[in-house]
Amino acid sequence: MDASPLEAEARSLRADIVSMIAEAGSGHPGGSLSCADILTALYLGGVMEHDPADPKKEGRDWFILAKGHAAPALYATLAHAGYLPREELKTLRKLGTRLQGHPDCRLCPGVEVSTGSLGQGLSIAAGTAAGLALDGRAGTVFTLLGDGECEEGQVWEAAMFAAHRGLGNLVAIVDLNGLQIDGATADVCDPGDLGAKFAAFGWDVTCVDGHDLGALVEVLGGAKRAGGSRPHAVIARTVKGKGVSFMEGQAGWHGKAPNAEELTIALAELQAAGE
Repeated sequence: MDASPLEAEARSLRADIVSMIAEAGSGHPGGSLSCADILTALYLGGVMEHDPADPKKEGRDWFILAKGHAAPALYATLAHAGYLPREELKTLRKLGTRLQGHPDCRLCPGVEVSTGSLGQGLSIAAGTAAGLALDGRAGTVFTLLGDGECEEGQVWEAAMFAAHRGLGNLVAIVDLNGLQIDGATADVCDPGDLGAKFAAFGWDVTCVDGHDLGALVEVLGGAKRAGGSRPHAVIARTVKGKGVSFMEGQAGWHGKAPNAEELTIALAELQAAGE
């Protein structure tokens, strides 16, 4: 697939992400920007089987945002995919909105599971994949974890369970940006080689540049098509704050909204990147 139209979509997603967080006055730009290309590949690159007109359609693929604080990236993607109007993105975190600070499956169409407590997403995804397999139902379950999130012990309980149950319909994507709220993951609680860890637990593992849309579509689509009797881990190397120069690689932008001046600079940079 030609990645250039997807690259334009990803830039537009990033513009929406920083705009909605600035409008809200709070949110998590760093980790939302780092995973924008991954979500673009899944929803807009033809990887996932999904239908915005029928979000609960039988046989669909599932997506579970384990790193629920990156909700702005998910909401922007759902809007671009047709699940909700783009103007609704301006209501992020406001009273009465469907777009809560963390995803709420009772409110927002396309959100399969309410998430935000780090460490739980992979368990939910593994349980969902096991249920689909037991029922003989079609569908691949994709879940997106943060690398800091992989410090949670529950992640590895789920990894062990998924391999034991032979969940070839499960794809876990790790957004490996090297940063978390308190600083570098290597300094806070070094996760080491996450690919080697998932492999040791019995998973098939692929590493990919998390900002190369062509490669993401190929790798994620390949993991889906592979099926088999082993779960699949995709280790996506990313940059926190990707696309906005003053946010890139800065842990301080984990959970801080840009002010009006910073928003203007960010939007100008994103526009220039597409010219």
